[in-house]
Amino acid sequence: MRARVDIIVSPYFRCARAPHTGQRPALRGTAAPEPVSDTLQISEIPVEGYERVVRGVDPQTGLHAIVAVHDTTLGPALGGLRMWNYASEEDALFDVKRLAKGMSYKSAVAQTGLGGGKAVMIGDSKTIKSEALYLGMGRLVDSLEGLYTTAEDVNTTIKDLEVVRRATKYVSGLSRDSGGSGNPSPYTAYGVYLGVRAALGWGFDNDNPKGRKIAIQGVGAVGGPLAERLAEAGAHVYAADRNQARLDELTEKFGVEQVKPDEILTMECDLLAPCALGGILNDDTIPQLRTKIVAGAANNLLLKPSHGKALNDRGVLYAPDYVINAGGIVNVSVEFHEGGYNEEVALQKIHRIPQALKELWTIAKDEGIPPSDAADSLAKRILAEGRAAKA
Repeated sequence: MRARVDIIVSPYFRCARAPHTGQRPALRGTAAPEPVSDTLQISEIPVEGYERVVRGVDPQTGLHAIVAVHDTTLGPALGGLRMWNYASEEDALFDVKRLAKGMSYKSAVAQTGLGGGKAVMIGDSKTIKSEALYLGMGRLVDSLEGLYTTAEDVNTTIKDLEVVRRATKYVSGLSRDSGGSGNPSPYTAYGVYLGVRAALGWGFDNDNPKGRKIAIQGVGAVGGPLAERLAEAGAHVYAADRNQARLDELTEKFGVEQVKPDEILTMECDLLAPCALGGILNDDTIPQLRTKIVAGAANNLLLKPSHGKALNDRGVLYAPDYVINAGGIVNVSVEFHEGGYNEEVALQKIHRIPQALKELWTIAKDEGIPPSDAADSLAKRILAEGRAAKA
């Protein structure tokens, strides 16, 4: 793996930390890669502005996947492995490019010392999952020789990653017993909770969620724990999800009120927290919003960069997604520190998220630009200075 470029541009996430070189200490129990199907076909997809984009197709296992490596200026790329039933490879490519770029920006602003990448597997997770499929995915990851390390994401669990690890060592976020940092979702949720409180403080001059009307779209691995924390803090929580059993559980245990999926984005509330898939802030939805704040866990909430300005023009405070949801990647990145994972170090960095948001909102206000533009400018500057340092 490439050595990390240690550039401190943003003070937001600076805290005591163990030094690292961009290489994660070996996980306990790591063995030589397991032999897998020899029918895997790997090909390059040329994409301007991306270091590598590769396609993996295996007719024997049904694997159809894409890995996008956006930028490794600051260190090897790290990003999750998503399984989704995309309508076409074109849709999958569009999504993985956006996600990989977002990971570059997220890692840059959060000062993880890592780059940005992402992987997607095309298919219905309810019907195509198999050990052979994930072994093939591991082989695809391994073909990049450490340029990209994969992790948990939508429809990919730690159990799935344990299978991937049998074909490659470039896997992170595994169980603590394996020497990994464990499931990153609780850390993402905790960081988003801290960010939501910061947004409430900025928008209402009081960060206490008590009595606030908060709408959450998606109550999965991140949105669910967020709903629980906010309900426990006294917020009036409204939630929508297609998982009725999870909604019922939140209603029974935490008093969360259920909303129809097609009504959650347009309901009147103090804060809207989109925690499902990206692209939901667009030309159609933004004019219908009835909230003062948007602060959620989903990646790539803005369908286009211009939608940041559209939110700003409507007077809606926006928490840039890759800043507020950085808790998971921050936690996993600590695996790469010398000596391995240390939860205390991870939590120190996650507690910097509110200050990161406040400083971005201050920059946005002073310069008369949307917070999303302020975050993008900071990320680009960090990457540019990283390239200059390596030149």
